[in-house]
Amino acid sequence: MWHNLGKFILKYRLQLLLVLAAITAFMAYQASKVQLSYDFSRAIPINNSKYKAYQEFRKQFGEDGNLLVIGIQTDHFFKEKLFNDYASLHRNLKKVKGVVDIIAVPTAVNLIKIPETEKLKADTIFADRLLTQAEIDSGARTFLNLPFYRQLLYNPSTHAWLMGVRIDKDLMASKARMGIVQDISKLADDFGKANDLTVYKSGLPHIRTELSARVVKEMQMFILASLILSAFILLLFFRSFSAMCLSLTVVLLGVIWSFATIQLFGFKISILNALIPPLIVVIGIPNCIYFFNKFHTNYNETGDKKKSLMMMVERMGVVTLFCNLAAAIGFAVFAFTQSQILKEFGIVAGINIIALFFISLIFIPAILSYLPPPKSRHTKYLENPQLNRWLDRLERWSLNHRKLIYAVTFGFVALSIAGMFRLKTLGYIVDDLPKSDKIYTDLRFFETNFNGVMPLEIVVDTREKRGVTRHFDNLVRIDSLSQFLSNLKDVGRPLSITDGLKFVNQSFNDGDTTYYSMPSEFALPALSKYLSFRRDSSKNAQHPSDKNSFEKLASSFMDSTLQKARISVSMKDVGSKRLPVILDSITVRINQLFTRGKYNVQLTGTSVTFLEGSRYIIDGLKDSILWAFLLIALCMFYLFRSARILICSLIPNIIPLLITAGIMGWVGIPLKPSTVLVFSVALGIAIDVTIRFLVNYKQELPGNDFDKKKTVIDTIHNTGISIIYTSLVLITGFVIFCFSGFDGTKALGWLTSLTLVTATFTNLVLLPSILISVIRVKK
Repeated sequence: MWHNLGKFILKYRLQLLLVLAAITAFMAYQASKVQLSYDFSRAIPINNSKYKAYQEFRKQFGEDGNLLVIGIQTDHFFKEKLFNDYASLHRNLKKVKGVVDIIAVPTAVNLIKIPETEKLKADTIFADRLLTQAEIDSGARTFLNLPFYRQLLYNPSTHAWLMGVRIDKDLMASKARMGIVQDISKLADDFGKANDLTVYKSGLPHIRTELSARVVKEMQMFILASLILSAFILLLFFRSFSAMCLSLTVVLLGVIWSFATIQLFGFKISILNALIPPLIVVIGIPNCIYFFNKFHTNYNETGDKKKSLMMMVERMGVVTLFCNLAAAIGFAVFAFTQSQILKEFGIVAGINIIALFFISLIFIPAILSYLPPPKSRHTKYLENPQLNRWLDRLERWSLNHRKLIYAVTFGFVALSIAGMFRLKTLGYIVDDLPKSDKIYTDLRFFETNFNGVMPLEIVVDTREKRGVTRHFDNLVRIDSLSQFLSNLKDVGRPLSITDGLKFVNQSFNDGDTTYYSMPSEFALPALSKYLSFRRDSSKNAQHPSDKNSFEKLASSFMDSTLQKARISVSMKDVGSKRLPVILDSITVRINQLFTRGKYNVQLTGTSVTFLEGSRYIIDGLKDSILWAFLLIALCMFYLFRSARILICSLIPNIIPLLITAGIMGWVGIPLKPSTVLVFSVALGIAIDVTIRFLVNYKQELPGNDFDKKKTVIDTIHNTGISIIYTSLVLITGFVIFCFSGFDGTKALGWLTSLTLVTATFTNLVLLPSILISVIRVKK
């Protein structure tokens, strides 16, 4: 079959190249339309109950993750120049396209009782103009006498001040978010420079936009770096510009096809599938090396270029197919998970690794057939004395020191298993960033001064229209839950409709701070004259866009039917280990306050969806490892039709994974999406070495009269050089990821490289020993 396929490729080489060019042109057009993803909630399946609850919350109350916060720390906030500049910053931010609302000190309002009309008037404390020091001091006294804003806009004990910028949710889901966040950041930074202050920026819009920009930048950097590194290694190995250019063309075609696949499936570039193009380069180069290595070996033996090309396809076609199939399985198993972002990664990576095989199978022999035969300098690497000496050592170890090899292997496995018991699962919303990163340090500022910016939402459904305000007892329960939340460690100031009632109660009692508390059931009727829970439906009603920040804030804590009330909390990014403890304690308090059946209370928001998403990703990745083992084992069994060889093939690949997991445990690297990813990927790539070794062993066995030792020796020397070269390419290719700005990508780089280094040794030292010791040969 493969012999005939080689003849077919060479006979119809021009037609096949034209078809390949036409497909690539179409793919390039599709690739030009690919877009960046700004949706960070796709880790959870859309049929998940928590996902549905979150979408329902967003539908009723709006987006919880569109607040960008700006912070400063100073005890001179109410000095004339600084305060006027701060107010000017507020005015300039309002002009930025996409900014819906801003809550900040300069636009803070006070509620004034008007007895004549029995209404409360919301008056701005600070006039919207340049203020004198006396006017600022007067407004400051009023502002600091309002507990409503304490821990919301300022922290009196640390002199930290916060400005919240709410951005249009539709624009936040588009590429326009980049420009919006950059404009906001520039205005904030200019204010900081003008006043010699450090400006801290955080909130999900800022974090996600910065991360998205870095994803694009790193993807471009990794593609370029992997191409340059591959070009250097290829030139060093083959001493041939034609071999280098051919190999780079193959992987460039693969990169174009991978971008096009993302677009054709309706996906977008995410932080995960942005790794696929550089991975295509890293995985594609070994394909080329193996093809060239076999072509050069055959040409040295025959001196016939056409015959060598046909032998290359015949001998390496099936090997490369199963190698790419194994690598594709290592990625494609992610498609079996319930996490959408992992599914996309698995589908795109799996398809394109297989596509890479067909590209190289057609392109390399077809182009080589037009080029002149290789010169002696191009095949000189086959007789590398230094590498051959190493292969001789490997041969002696495998033949003469098998017991020592088994003992050392057993020792490493025992240590690794002990390390695995130390593994822990831990993830953060802002994960994989170095502790010195500006995003991380700014987040820590808000966690220190305001207990964080990560949204947690609690929705209380009273199950009756106007149920929130009709029964005073419901308001008391909501306030009791708010008080419980405010006393929790790592949880910020909660906001609910009861905070608005407290503000109203204080204003009703002439601004006396001692009355900033829930009004009694008997006082509420008197307050109701001044506060209507219903929106004014008269002709004189304010348009929603005319409301001030306080009115917008207050109206967002109940739905239009007054059946549901919302308690909004910001919290620290405490991680996937601490977060469930906090949520469980909140749930216990909810069950104490709200009778099941009578009320329906749900915890939702980004913090909850993050926890659920992390669980799905971790569980999905663990399952994917099992699927990868199963499917790769089936491929190996089909290829070799021997249970003994199947076991022999898996042992050298399981051990590197155990060693990597053990090192993670001993070093203290937790299991999280970025690190669990290593195992399936590394297994799919490392098994390539085993396949190439065993296929060559099987092909050489009849020619050596079924002599195991002689066949193992020949296999070590026939495949050893190409295995070392391709392993070097793969290892250095993954080392590139160690230069990422994300700790998770760094971990993927060095852990995968470590696994591949170990797999190279186990396949060239342990596997030959096992073959000699275990395999029975039937003539």
